[in-house]
Amino acid sequence: MSGRCGGHARLIILIGGFIFGVSLMVALGSICCYFRRRTKLRVTKSTKRRFTETTNNYSVPIYPYKDIEKATNNFSEKQRLGTGAYGTVYSGKLYNDEYVAIKRIKHRDNESIEQVMNEIKLISSVRHPNLVRLLGCSIEYGEQILVYEFMPNGTLNQHLQREKGSGLSWPFRVKIATETAQAIAHLHSAINPPIYHRDIKSSNILLDQNFGSKVADFGLSRLGITEISHVSHVSTAPQGTPGYVDPQYHQDFHLSDKSDVYSFGVVLVEIITGLKVVDFSRPHNEVNLASLAVDRIRKGLLKDIIDPIVFLEPEATNDGWTLSSIHKVAELAFRCLAFHRDMRPCMTEVATELEQLSLNKWDSFGENSSIIDHFSSCSSSSSSENEKPLSSNTTLKDVEPKGKCHLKLETVPVSFKSVDRLNSNSPISVQDPHLWFSEQSSPSSNSFPSKSFDHGSVSYGREASL
Repeated sequence: MSGRCGGHARLIILIGGFIFGVSLMVALGSICCYFRRRTKLRVTKSTKRRFTETTNNYSVPIYPYKDIEKATNNFSEKQRLGTGAYGTVYSGKLYNDEYVAIKRIKHRDNESIEQVMNEIKLISSVRHPNLVRLLGCSIEYGEQILVYEFMPNGTLNQHLQREKGSGLSWPFRVKIATETAQAIAHLHSAINPPIYHRDIKSSNILLDQNFGSKVADFGLSRLGITEISHVSHVSTAPQGTPGYVDPQYHQDFHLSDKSDVYSFGVVLVEIITGLKVVDFSRPHNEVNLASLAVDRIRKGLLKDIIDPIVFLEPEATNDGWTLSSIHKVAELAFRCLAFHRDMRPCMTEVATELEQLSLNKWDSFGENSSIIDHFSSCSSSSSSENEKPLSSNTTLKDVEPKGKCHLKLETVPVSFKSVDRLNSNSPISVQDPHLWFSEQSSPSSNSFPSKSFDHGSVSYGREASL
């Protein structure tokens, strides 16, 4: 009898202990959830307060979250324009029928918050026709959403890779490069302290309805050194996109305006070649496009990597400007991709050279009479009126490149047959070859280029495919 009572007592104790343990765990869990919720709420309030202060300081409008949801059809996949490392971009139509691009930040950690705040501050403090405009933001329900002007023609990268359209004609490529260079030069030279973008790439160059370019994504941007400072650079850990990052910046952590110059040099090579910046399907020593381009330009083999689609326009096969300007842009890209930052031109120089190339098809190559003679021999009489030099009063807006659609190339353009004669007059000129080379500069080292781009017979290895 006593044994039965003892067993019953133990059972009660076990059940009581189990209930107590479960109750204790539930209580502890509730306390943890409470404090976690309070912490999250406190962080959310703090973040919202910071956003509010920033948007007020920079006069950035705040959109109600319900308007954003309605504009994107509750963030519909059909309206998704693209996804990046920090968020997804959707197209949207606001209540006033205005089309916008809406970036929904993916993460809510401190790094993402800092990038959003940084973008709001920098992009709201500068105005330029070739910089994308921030229209506002939304910060309700813990969301971080940025609203930009809508760019209907997507990114430069999409067109170069022919994910959109059938390819860009060469005049349009030069126009886009020129406007992009002007925007970056403005960030470097017209603002004190300057702004270093740190993520210049073809997918951050947006195109409007007229294929005008606008530089976007200032999340990684940094303020530079003021004019009165004697410091030449900012020391910071390298950030950016593989294939575009300045190798010397990656080596010594010294960020300067020349880091953006290097990245823009990679974009120029993309514009010339239409190739991917990093492509593991290429031979191992050609995976990096900058390395590939520098090697071909240095050896005088630029013709091997020119995007053949630029010659599909009828006028491109009959004028000398197309080939000559491609060589000029290649020479500029070569200088931008120099390993040593001091050997690279500043963005103001780059913009000026490209603008001159855009404004004056014929005289942009200076006093080289043999090239002018080549132009004359290659130009058809029927297009002479369209190809005459532009007046000094002409602005870039007056130059409207023609044609964006292309036909399949069936024969080699007549102008290719004269490329060797053009190559012998290449504008490449480097005074000291040793300044262009570094044993540590691979995969983007620049050594002394050949005096001509090509010494052999004309044979284009890349075929046009649409």
